[in-house]
Amino acid sequence: MSAVVFSTWQGEFIDNRNKDAESWDSSGFTLPSTYVADRASKAFIGWDGVALFDADVDVIRLAMEYAAQYQIYSEACGRCAPGRWGGRILYDMLDKIARGEGSFADIEHLKEVSETMMLTSKCEIGRTVPKPILDLIEHFKDEFDFVIENQIPSKHYNQEVSYIAKVTAPCTDMCPAHVDIPAYIEGVRDMLFDDSLAATRQTMPLAHTCGRVCPHPCEDACRRANLDEPISIMELKRLGADYETDHSLPWRHPQTPKPLRNDGKKVAIVGAGPAGLTAAYYLALEGIKVDIFEELPVLGGEVAVGVPEYRMPIAKYNKDIELVTSMEAVSVYTNHRVDATRLKEIDSEYDATLLAFGTRLSKKIGAENEKQDIKGYWGAIAMLDKVNLWHKYGIGSPVREDLQDKVVVCVGGGFTSMDVVRCAIREGAKKVIMLYRRDEATIIKNTTYEEYHEAVEEGVEFIFHSAIERIYDDGEKITKLLVNRFELVPDPNGGRAQLIKIEGGDFEIECDYLIPAVSQAADLQLLPSEWDLALTSWGTLLTNGKDYMTSRKGLFAAGDCEYGPMTIVNAVGQAKRAASVMKRYLETGEIILSDDEIMEDHLKALKVYNKKEKITGWMPGVKRQVSKKLSVDERKDNNKEVNRGLTGEEALRESERCMRCYYISMVAV
Repeated sequence: MSAVVFSTWQGEFIDNRNKDAESWDSSGFTLPSTYVADRASKAFIGWDGVALFDADVDVIRLAMEYAAQYQIYSEACGRCAPGRWGGRILYDMLDKIARGEGSFADIEHLKEVSETMMLTSKCEIGRTVPKPILDLIEHFKDEFDFVIENQIPSKHYNQEVSYIAKVTAPCTDMCPAHVDIPAYIEGVRDMLFDDSLAATRQTMPLAHTCGRVCPHPCEDACRRANLDEPISIMELKRLGADYETDHSLPWRHPQTPKPLRNDGKKVAIVGAGPAGLTAAYYLALEGIKVDIFEELPVLGGEVAVGVPEYRMPIAKYNKDIELVTSMEAVSVYTNHRVDATRLKEIDSEYDATLLAFGTRLSKKIGAENEKQDIKGYWGAIAMLDKVNLWHKYGIGSPVREDLQDKVVVCVGGGFTSMDVVRCAIREGAKKVIMLYRRDEATIIKNTTYEEYHEAVEEGVEFIFHSAIERIYDDGEKITKLLVNRFELVPDPNGGRAQLIKIEGGDFEIECDYLIPAVSQAADLQLLPSEWDLALTSWGTLLTNGKDYMTSRKGLFAAGDCEYGPMTIVNAVGQAKRAASVMKRYLETGEIILSDDEIMEDHLKALKVYNKKEKITGWMPGVKRQVSKKLSVDERKDNNKEVNRGLTGEEALRESERCMRCYYISMVAV
């Protein structure tokens, strides 16, 4: 709920201009009425309307400044005449009126141009920019009439007001890394794969990786789904990265890396997983010296030793890693365990430190007689470490020696548990079962539709609404499990449905290996106790989720150790933001968010995607392209990459389905 003077946002109409404050109506949307803690917003204007928070806003100048921001964008784009020339006309007419030189004919011209733009512009930004301008012309007619009749400037035309704009898209807003998705899809459509890759790397250095193992939340906010099916956004991302690798091209950076700074300032990063690599990359682009300390013998974190080869080929991931380690400003140290003593040394030696270590401690499932040291009890992280270190690096010994012809039971419901059961199939297990407390729909939501159904095809047995009550052993090894059955009972108050145990529904499973994958925890023993760092209730480092600084000045955290087990793209998004904040911290000693980041957070709270929106102007029913997968027989006993990716022809067809849903929004402060 937001207090507003006036709003037309997303179809609501609120006009409190002539009401007592006690009788004001509130907006149902989370509008940015406060820009930052000590700065109130005067107005917000965007693709779906306008909201005024201050009764004294100069609405004519607001419309003019919004048109000016669009003109900057449209000049850079230039893909359609209605968008480019229409934007210029909107700005020229509104500026003329705001200066006190306009006419009523200009108002009519504005309306005509707006209608043309809304009907004929190629992309959503050109179609939507006129809407809030027309809203202001309609509902603030008296103010427009007054300046035209009296030929005087609008009331605050010459006053100092900040107008802060942000271009986004529903898919970009939903992406935790805020990748410019329409731009990289456009690069594919134009067959400019290096441009596509550069667009991705603006905020996502791990293009090979997130083009393969991302849960693609962006597709849940694809406006194309309102028409037929979402774009295959993740599949298109890998095109640019694969093109660079397959053609042995030089690295395509989003900007020319700056030379190493000579001010002596440097940053330490603890952990070389997705978060650590991402932060190192963006700091290095700015010429800031970065040293990465990694406990494992290899770089890459859980993607390297946790995500199986059949999902994320190490040769491709290594290219993402090389992109970072090839930077002049980056040095890496493997087999380097950081404990509390070493962290204190690092803290004193470096100007800022980012903690980016993962959550590598498997949690217990909470069953009776649960013994973590008995044979057959194998934590998911340890099991996947052994699988991947052997297959990817030749370190250790084959897991097949452990699992061949064995019955494997995994407890979980997320990506880690999926990796466990599918690896167990490939390592020759006789039978593989996953127990999950909730239902099929939830496990698909936790992972992906493809991941779940591929596991089913490969022979994994899923038993839903189940949980282990007791683990039996013979004193040396696990022998069987007592499993409870549950039913899902709706909450009469409309909350989350509750699991109720079914009396008499218990059953037993003969079991050789029990692999818990219910969750992981961070090993916080490296944190000096005397620092008394603030932690969350679930045992991770506490930050405000915006600038990622911990309760100790100069000590930042991103990724799993800050949030808990998360997706790769979430870790990348956090680390990109942390790197940006750290750069400014090194320069000013202050923790500051940029206007772009502040607007990013406001739009996230507002929610850019409207699931109920009716799409017009596009032909429905254009089939979504789906990449080919290896058949079950081709994949279930080896580690060949399952997803073969879109062909060039398929990628071009899919890219043409993109509606280029850019929006522009602006806050007056």
